[in-house]
Amino acid sequence: MSIRDVYIVDAVRTPIGKFGGALASVRPDDLAAHVVRALVDRSPALDPARVDDVYFGDANGAGEDNRDVARMAVLLAGLPVTVPGVTVNRLCGSGLEAVIQAARAIALGDASVAIAGGVESMSRAPWVLQKPERAFPAGHQQLHSTTLGWRMTNPKMPAEWTVSLGEGAELVADKHGITREQQDTFALASHRKAAEAWAKGLYDDEVVPYPGVDLTRDECIRDTTSMEALAKLKPAFRPEGGTVTPGNSSPLNDGAAALLLVDEDGLRETGREPLARIRTSAVTGIEPQLFGLGPVAAVRRALEKAGRSFADLTTFELNEAFAAQSLGCLAEWPELDPDIVNPRGGAVAIGHPLGASGARLAGSVAHQLAAAGSGTGLAALCIGVGQGLALVLER
Repeated sequence: MSIRDVYIVDAVRTPIGKFGGALASVRPDDLAAHVVRALVDRSPALDPARVDDVYFGDANGAGEDNRDVARMAVLLAGLPVTVPGVTVNRLCGSGLEAVIQAARAIALGDASVAIAGGVESMSRAPWVLQKPERAFPAGHQQLHSTTLGWRMTNPKMPAEWTVSLGEGAELVADKHGITREQQDTFALASHRKAAEAWAKGLYDDEVVPYPGVDLTRDECIRDTTSMEALAKLKPAFRPEGGTVTPGNSSPLNDGAAALLLVDEDGLRETGREPLARIRTSAVTGIEPQLFGLGPVAAVRRALEKAGRSFADLTTFELNEAFAAQSLGCLAEWPELDPDIVNPRGGAVAIGHPLGASGARLAGSVAHQLAAAGSGTGLAALCIGVGQGLALVLER
């Protein structure tokens, strides 16, 4: 069996909304349908019935994104009912996992044309109530928020594994001696790069605003923030001696992203020039409490499989779950030029709608490679409960 080349023809995303913000009134399945429809409309030569499958990442799945949000997106987007859809969950890496699974299907000949993406509405994530273990309980029952993090934790899990995500970022800061000032400096740079990228129109080719919603730019970017403003924020997870604050962490967000993936036959049918080609991917595991360092081994493994080194990279999109974990990863990649990392801003500024972020990163790398005309790019994320995921693209 020959392995087929897999191309990214196009990539789109919504502007990223803040928690309770402009996109809070939009259901996640509608967000997903919007980017699927926009992607199809941008390749009018391609018959939508030729889409062999739609893969979508979704980290929650407990609310309106239940019952296979990928299939719901297909139906709501008006694609033929013959187009199937599957939803995947690798928490923060779900959107990138969807891209990898779609690419794998095409590479093996199981598909010729596929859509891959991700969606999350953290604003609309519901509370859930466990069923009581016995009938007619007399006491109060607890509602669990499904917005983010551990809930209904299995008591068999060691306590050190189930610390909060923010405490995990503090542990990475401890491990690498990362100061509050370093984290705030990193966060400020993220906001400035994102604001500059928007001002230069660098996101114009990929962002598709949701109709009827007054949001044309990522909602959490703070153009006027400063080191002084960031320094006034209190630690969010360690009241005494903590360094991780709301200002140097990614916010809670809503959004969706999608990519069109094809083989050679599919490429001819679109009549378009591809943005990039998918080269390799890798996934690795790490101690759950050190999840922030999950990308370290995954990136090295993906580059090794591609026969590439850090010196070969022209751009690198690293998800900024926290400034501390991003800096921790960079500390373990001394060969990497930090200037090529997140050149258009990262999740601290842009936002981190969990299931969508990986697809956003892959799409951003593809657009950056297309703008450059050539090069090698990489997208990577840390993942709660201790995993890392990486994807290498080329043009």
